[in-house]
Amino acid sequence: MLEQDIKKILISHDEIVAAARELGQKLTEDYQGKNPILVGILKGSVPFMAELIKHIDTHIELDFMLVSSYHGGTSSSGVINIIKDMDQDIKGRDILFVEDIIDTGKTLKSLKELFEGRQPASVKIATLLDKPEGRLVEIEADYTCFTIPNEFVVGYGLDYDENYRNLPYIGVLKEEVYSK
Repeated sequence: MLEQDIKKILISHDEIVAAARELGQKLTEDYQGKNPILVGILKGSVPFMAELIKHIDTHIELDFMLVSSYHGGTSSSGVINIIKDMDQDIKGRDILFVEDIIDTGKTLKSLKELFEGRQPASVKIATLLDKPEGRLVEIEADYTCFTIPNEFVVGYGLDYDENYRNLPYIGVLKEEVYSK
């Protein structure tokens, strides 16, 4: 039923799993002996984070933040609302934000600046998708699985109006669905 709203599949489930496996191996090397805190940005990061952590073979901790900047539309409003902050002190800890997509970059830039004021050992970003054409501020991920064109994508955690997160792939949403 949901597939009728998809213009094309951009990244298959198998491609996502392979990229998460490769990134997990890299994170295992980079964070060996450091016990980083992986901070999932809710809600979109959940499927990617769940896949990614299966492939990290070193001690990690998990935490989550709920941050909103879309408010039901198809583009970021630029207003960042932290609805749920982390549950633990990060002073002296290595932090890795896990994100579904970096589009405008405003959310992650704001979060990175906020966290740097909390005196962590390091703050890095891992993202499933990077959409550099959408960038409005200067920020780059430290780890990127896929760079995508400037199209409205859903699936594997990404949504339009809270729908389509459960698709097992990344697809381009038909324009008529979100231009109603």
